[in-house]
Amino acid sequence: MRTSARPASRPRGTLRGSPLFRLRLGFLLIALVLSVFAARLVQLQGVDPKAYAEMAAVSGTEEVSLPAKRGDILDRNGEPFARSIEGLMVVADPMLTADQAPEIAKFLATRLDVDYFSILPRLREEGSRFEYLARRVPSTLATRVVEEAEQRGFEGLDTRRDPVRDYPANDVAANLVGFVGTDEALAGFERTFDTQLAGTDGSERYQVGGGNRIPLGERTVVEPHDGQDLRTTLDLDLQWYTQRVLRQTVEDAGAESGFAVVLDTETGEILSLADHPTFDARNPLVADKEDLGSRAMNDVYEPGSVEKVLTAAGLLDAGKVTPRTRIVVKPELRRDGRTIGDWFDHGVLRLTMAGVIAKSSNIGTVRAADEFERGQLRRYLTKFGLGRATDIGVRGESAGILPPESLWSRLVGDRVAFGQSLSVNAVQMAAAINTVANGGVRVDPSLISGSATTDDGTLVGTDHTTTRRVVSKKAAYQTAMMMERVTDPDEGTAPAAAVPGYRVAGKTGTAQRVGAECGCYDGTFTVSFAGFAPADDPRFTIYVVVQNPNNGGGGGSVAGPAFAKIMGYALRRYAVPPTGTKPSQLPLEW
Repeated sequence: MRTSARPASRPRGTLRGSPLFRLRLGFLLIALVLSVFAARLVQLQGVDPKAYAEMAAVSGTEEVSLPAKRGDILDRNGEPFARSIEGLMVVADPMLTADQAPEIAKFLATRLDVDYFSILPRLREEGSRFEYLARRVPSTLATRVVEEAEQRGFEGLDTRRDPVRDYPANDVAANLVGFVGTDEALAGFERTFDTQLAGTDGSERYQVGGGNRIPLGERTVVEPHDGQDLRTTLDLDLQWYTQRVLRQTVEDAGAESGFAVVLDTETGEILSLADHPTFDARNPLVADKEDLGSRAMNDVYEPGSVEKVLTAAGLLDAGKVTPRTRIVVKPELRRDGRTIGDWFDHGVLRLTMAGVIAKSSNIGTVRAADEFERGQLRRYLTKFGLGRATDIGVRGESAGILPPESLWSRLVGDRVAFGQSLSVNAVQMAAAINTVANGGVRVDPSLISGSATTDDGTLVGTDHTTTRRVVSKKAAYQTAMMMERVTDPDEGTAPAAAVPGYRVAGKTGTAQRVGAECGCYDGTFTVSFAGFAPADDPRFTIYVVVQNPNNGGGGGSVAGPAFAKIMGYALRRYAVPPTGTKPSQLPLEW
């Protein structure tokens, strides 16, 4: 009988080692793990998330500043004198930097502008998770330094947004723009208009624990509000040119200092206000302290013969003289026991009023001013703006000195008539001369376009300028025609102030200076030239002042050529055509 073999049956115990068993076991384990995570997530998010966040926040809460971007300071065309560019702050987490604090401090001190001993304790600050190490660092530099630190094994350094203040114009208008320090505005417009420029910093507050920011902890952000721009009336290119001419003038004359003002005749807007010496706003700490402000606004001086223009305009307006009034000018004039002389030796001269201005005669001016009624000259000078600050927004402006009526003796009046025994700042005097150029109407000078508020609450700017008539249009025109004779190549005292192709009206000035130590005239002089062009249709008024030249020159030979260069540049830049009319031919003698 034939039999067939049956296959052996598989033992039941071998199922555990099968692939199917292992697959089922793996799924079971994954399901258990996922269920644990799910339960934990429900616990954290649904049951009491704040409680668990507070438990994790063993290191407390940190708050960091979010710096606002500072507004730009611009010229009239939107070109920047000062601007904020992208920058970063370098910060540390002391919990991570403490162990290597000396090494990190040494590393940073050699690469950033920070002091080793100042940042060392910050790197070790107990209980802190955030410390400032360096502020306002250029972005590329800060990023490179932090990356290098990480490569060296230094942990705990990071960067945050922190705009950097930059002065792309360097020394151009630095005397007005000023500069900022690490945490505050220190000088110039930066300080005067800090509230407008600075904006308001924001902040971020968050919880940290175990060396890290807690993702589910509380977080509060106050966004920063960036500062507003400040637009000036200055023309950056004209300011640059004026400063270069002024610097060359001061250096060639071996003088102490100088300043120059360029005004738009009709609007009173200051297109340039230059000082020399000045400083580079990108590196102010290397400059002498006295060079950090504006001498044109802060220093007062006796204007000298430029003031004769105001005396003459007042006399013409009051009907006391005409340009052809005949005046006998003797070699000297005795008044109240004092002798008044001229800057040049002469015999008896027979000058017209125009001749007195063209020749800049002190004696002739005093003789003409005798026609004023008591107090009349002082009232005119007050209306011209002398004796009070211009309030254009420059810190430390001096109001000048106009002697009070109680001290106005005949001798004081004589000296004031030809520009001594009173003091002015440069913008005051430029605005007074501009009154003549503007047809007898004084327009307030302005340095800020629109409106801005200074740190003492004063509203300044072109939106707040006022005008007032000081002398008649006829008197202003007659004065301008007399001033035009000053630049006559044959008869005037300042032919070097002429601008080829244009009619120029102007006046020289030379005045004794009062020494700070003796309180007396110390033998040094202020020389100047003020004028406008075209003489019969003025577009610009320019005033150049040089302190204590050592080359023996006067207003016509030192300040006159600088005036001509600046005026010529301004007329070309603004495409002002010559009027094509004949210059004044008023007689100077009789």
